[in-house]
Amino acid sequence: MSTTKKIERSYQLAQERYAELGVDTEKALGQLARIPISIHCWQGDDVGGFENAGQDLGGGLAVTGNYPGKARTSLELRSDFEKVLSLVPGNHRLNLHACYAEMEGAKVDRDALSADQFRQWIAWAKKLKIGMDFNQTYFAHAKVIGGLTLTCADPAIREFWIQHGIRCREIGAEIGKALGKTCMTNLWIPDGMKDTPADRKGPRERLTEALDAIFKKKIDKKYNVDSVEPKLFGIGAESYTPGSHDFYLGYAASRQTLITLDAGHYHPTEGIADKISSALCFLPEIGLHVSRGVRWDSDHVVTLTDELQAIAQEIIWGGYVDRIHIGLDYFDASINRVAAWVIGSRNMAKALLMALLAPIDELREFEAAGDYTSRLALMEDAKVLPFGPVWDYYCQQKGVPVGDAWLAEVKRHEKDVLSKRQ
Repeated sequence: MSTTKKIERSYQLAQERYAELGVDTEKALGQLARIPISIHCWQGDDVGGFENAGQDLGGGLAVTGNYPGKARTSLELRSDFEKVLSLVPGNHRLNLHACYAEMEGAKVDRDALSADQFRQWIAWAKKLKIGMDFNQTYFAHAKVIGGLTLTCADPAIREFWIQHGIRCREIGAEIGKALGKTCMTNLWIPDGMKDTPADRKGPRERLTEALDAIFKKKIDKKYNVDSVEPKLFGIGAESYTPGSHDFYLGYAASRQTLITLDAGHYHPTEGIADKISSALCFLPEIGLHVSRGVRWDSDHVVTLTDELQAIAQEIIWGGYVDRIHIGLDYFDASINRVAAWVIGSRNMAKALLMALLAPIDELREFEAAGDYTSRLALMEDAKVLPFGPVWDYYCQQKGVPVGDAWLAEVKRHEKDVLSKRQ
């Protein structure tokens, strides 16, 4: 029996088992195919960008490892990203940072960026028929003064970064308009204090004013939606972060903008899954940056953890698919960067499929009846349902490698392409 037939036969058996619990696997696969994951560009080049080659990131960011084959140019990065798309089932998006601007010999500072510096990215995405999301870049720049940007006491520094934010929103709108797919433009700043501050109020008041200035211009949400991203702390900002979760949640709710929940931006034992339904009680949409923090916001490759499954369950079971922008955010230079991309992206898709295959209707019936014993029993039994054959079938149907066969493709790419980069 051929491998294709074996996969189909295994899928049929799994399909029958799920049907016994009222789960339609074909419906689940159809739903999964319509959920895009915004895959982050910065895994491919260690968050280097193309403004200033070789510049230290700074701003509370750190990439560990020196695995050979890092993308050195935008062409190489795009080529690697295309390889990723060929190995991950579904139709996904590119998540791009402003520091990946292509200057083409004419240096443009961040307060003067326009869609001109991203036209090649846009043309490439249009050719691939994928959407794009965008991120403002407030790190690795001479005008990050003492680790501060939008909260800096110097009005000239604040104005520079305000203009950067304004320009980025305009770029996001141009991206959305050109691709015919709404762009989410996300704002995260590294601002904070290493030790206990004497003034907690001032920086937050300045940040509020700066954000209001950035978001003052009305932009059609058909093309661009804005999001603000909180953080617990960063390197060199361990004691105080103006842009905390409480601050940004209040700001987003009062301004009806999005908030981006990053899985690595909270206490190590704190998950973001429970925050999703809370935020969506008051916000029209939210963004997610799915990461894996180990002891701190260390941005490890996303694995199929309980937390990832909880995030996916909240998205699917809560009926929030159309209100959540799912993105990835990690960087690991200790392993093959393309493999890191693929592992995390496929795991996010796996978690979504697992949530789609859960017997949620029966679980809800038990809960509504107050039968929590049966609810717990079914939740636990559902963990060993034959998910694997359904995932393999989905990969086969979407024309991507099944099982670990994708790794051979990455190894070939490393041998033929990455190994030739110095």
